[in-house]
Amino acid sequence: MEYVRLGPSDLNVSRICLGMMSYGDPASRAWILRETEAEPIVQRAVEAGITFFDTADMYSNGMSEQVTGRLLSRLFRRREDYVLATKVYYPMGPGPDDRGLSRKHVLAAIDASLGRLGTDYVDLYQIHRWDDETRIEETMAVLDDVVQAGKVRFIGASSMFAWQFAKAQHTARAADGTTFVSMQNHYNLVYREEEREMIPLCLDEGVGVIPYSPLARGLIAGNRERGTLRAGSDPVAEMYDESDYAVVDVVRDVAAERGVSPAQIGLAWLLAKPAVTAPIVGATKLGHLEDALAAFDLTLAEEELARLEAPYRPHPVLGM
Repeated sequence: MEYVRLGPSDLNVSRICLGMMSYGDPASRAWILRETEAEPIVQRAVEAGITFFDTADMYSNGMSEQVTGRLLSRLFRRREDYVLATKVYYPMGPGPDDRGLSRKHVLAAIDASLGRLGTDYVDLYQIHRWDDETRIEETMAVLDDVVQAGKVRFIGASSMFAWQFAKAQHTARAADGTTFVSMQNHYNLVYREEEREMIPLCLDEGVGVIPYSPLARGLIAGNRERGTLRAGSDPVAEMYDESDYAVVDVVRDVAAERGVSPAQIGLAWLLAKPAVTAPIVGATKLGHLEDALAAFDLTLAEEELARLEAPYRPHPVLGM
């Protein structure tokens, strides 16, 4: 496993991040694994050198954080040996202050997350979405406060427009506060709209990119055949359309020529992008994780990269 710095921070992260959304309460979504089912997958990740783990307070209504905290405390000897990321924004209760990025909610949410995770600090605390109802000055100030309090080491953002990200960074700098070191955005071979503005901005600012849904919820891996895109319990999977199969067909061709799986090709393409620090890989089977590990050692030729990118067609903005 290779380790790199996350943006301008001093966090050393593995080049593959294990997404923990898939572990928690199966009652919330049918494909989510219980803790006992998740443990062999997370253990294999640790054995392979993965040290970067991403969750959020709203995954399984907090249970993902609980499972994440318990598994990592068992599988690592020291808290300092892994990088733990979680997020805040989505509703965690029925009240108007149980959501968003207000000072009141962020202060309550970080304490609740730390309790569920069973740790004194989070390495990377991310705003899950942009909050139109809270002034960005308030949000950046409270994020700086939780960093100064030692509850959070660094802050990151997820899925927003480039102008919003630039405004947040400017607001923090103007107040001599804490700026974002990472962007967790929606980026894969069939959704490349982030290449227009967000990724150039991140490259210019030295911000680490940690894309989610690197395999388009299994579409690139070949797990969704034509006419079966809608997944019911997974809104992100419903964002893709039939035109994306032109890209998937090329992925399959290149994979067959290389004698590897389509998932390895899709992940290797992302890992070759200079802006990408670590794709966030979800795994509900050991095979999913093994594909990610194998992709790390796969180098695509320039001609292969060009073939994979050629069929792409623009999309409406998705995932905001």
